[in-house]
Amino acid sequence: MWQILAIKQFRHLFAAQIVALIGTGLSTVALGLLAFDLSGGNAALVLSGIFTVKMICYVAIAPIAGAIAENLPRQSILVSLDLVRAAVALCFPFVTEVWQVFGLVAVLQAASASFTPVFQATIPDILTDEADYTRALSLSRLAYDLETMFSPLLAAVLLTLVGFDVLFSVTSAGFLVSAVLVGSVVIPYVVAGGPPRSIYERTTRGIRTYFATPRLRALLALCFAVSSVGAMVLVNTVILIQGDLGLSQSDLAVTMAAFGAGSMVAALWVPRALEAVSDRSIMLPAAALMGTALIALAVWIALFDLNWAAILVTWFAVGLGYSTILTPSGRLLRRSSNTQNRTSLFAAQFALSHLCWLITYPLAGALLTWAGVQLALVVLGALAFAGLIIAHRQWPDPDPLVIAHSHPELSKDHPHMKEHDGHHHPFVIDDLHPSWPAHR
Repeated sequence: MWQILAIKQFRHLFAAQIVALIGTGLSTVALGLLAFDLSGGNAALVLSGIFTVKMICYVAIAPIAGAIAENLPRQSILVSLDLVRAAVALCFPFVTEVWQVFGLVAVLQAASASFTPVFQATIPDILTDEADYTRALSLSRLAYDLETMFSPLLAAVLLTLVGFDVLFSVTSAGFLVSAVLVGSVVIPYVVAGGPPRSIYERTTRGIRTYFATPRLRALLALCFAVSSVGAMVLVNTVILIQGDLGLSQSDLAVTMAAFGAGSMVAALWVPRALEAVSDRSIMLPAAALMGTALIALAVWIALFDLNWAAILVTWFAVGLGYSTILTPSGRLLRRSSNTQNRTSLFAAQFALSHLCWLITYPLAGALLTWAGVQLALVVLGALAFAGLIIAHRQWPDPDPLVIAHSHPELSKDHPHMKEHDGHHHPFVIDDLHPSWPAHR
């Protein structure tokens, strides 16, 4: 896995991702403290509003940003967005009203919603070998998991030395370092081809391509499974550990670490597994594992009552399934796109996957609050199985990259027909291939 760090372009971009992630993690801690400082007992309400604004920005902004970015140099876009994020982070210590926090969060998350899909679409153009790209996806997943575990610890250390306002300065510095690292390498400048398109066509192009591709419809169903189970972990763990069991904050950290450990095991295991088996054959069982884990915990509680050990085992299993689905997802997007539509397709994935979270975050909280832990576990586990069933039906098996098809509408001397004699080539949805061939 680590050998791909020998490639300078990827090494610098990966380092940029890490420092930006650390900065984002520190800002999350600082925002919680800022919310409490400004609103006291209403801090939870303010924080829930901040996360809602974040998800709305991700869903609404990403497709528009992907459309705008199609014909612009990616490097300039990424550096500019890092500078915007750095400037916004520096403004937080000066706010005096809650509405100002919401305004700054909206700008910050709009920049992140624009940055992330463009960044993700850049990596497969740098790592053209699929095995290298798979290793890059695993490293990226590992970076997310490590950030989740270590950013709160780093924040805790810093807060023993400085006030929480300083965390925003560190966040800003992280985005500036990211901008320098992104600007230090050559990033391919890919211009979208085809006829001129309106902003509406370019904005919706990625989503239309996404839903026209069977394996991506399956991926969205799996993303819903991930968000259903993941929301149970991310929203309700604090209630289960500190509320129901009366354990400490350190015990809460250990519980979240169990989830992160499962995720990291998968991130390290998936590249080797994909050398022997298909993406479909590991992603579908991973969804089954997550759903089964939640429902099994509900049964355990009914038989033996809630206990910490059962939660730790369940959260580890959920983390294992979670990362086994998310790590290869970039491979499916790469396989379903070309250099001209890749940015818009990654933007569509970014928006649609976060739409799933926008649904399941409040659902998980409402179920636990009003129906209790057992019903919450059963419903969210059942939703994971619903996603699995849809994915199984939508995802062809086998799912070949090269698909034989015909073009009765094109003449024999059309450049596309001359380029692909006999008409076998990697099939993606584009202007010449607006619909998927019928399954044979």
